[in-house]
Amino acid sequence: MSDRSATGRKSKRKGAAGELELAKLLQSYGYEARRGYQFDGKDIADVIGLPGIHIECKRVEKLNMLEALKQSQRDAKHDELPAVFHRRNREPWQVTMTFDDWIQLYREANHD
Repeated sequence: MSDRSATGRKSKRKGAAGELELAKLLQSYGYEARRGYQFDGKDIADVIGLPGIHIECKRVEKLNMLEALKQSQRDAKHDELPAVFHRRNREPWQVTMTFDDWIQLYREANHD
């Protein structure tokens, strides 16, 4: 077994654990969140359960945020706002999205 394949499996396990962790966190706020899965080659969010938000979940120490956000934008359905939920070890969860998407959420929340 090569070091590369072992590293790939470890990274995949960490990603799945991050998705489960995020889903449980969202559940603690009352959302019916769960891991998303790919079926028939169709990309769906890493975590589903926040209507109108496409979640790309990243549980890594080093993150190429621009690429992660582009991935979320590519995979989001037309009625979903793309967002990257991410965290490093011993750090809180953070959410990154474009300003235009964030201001849309803010205006809707404040009825502007």
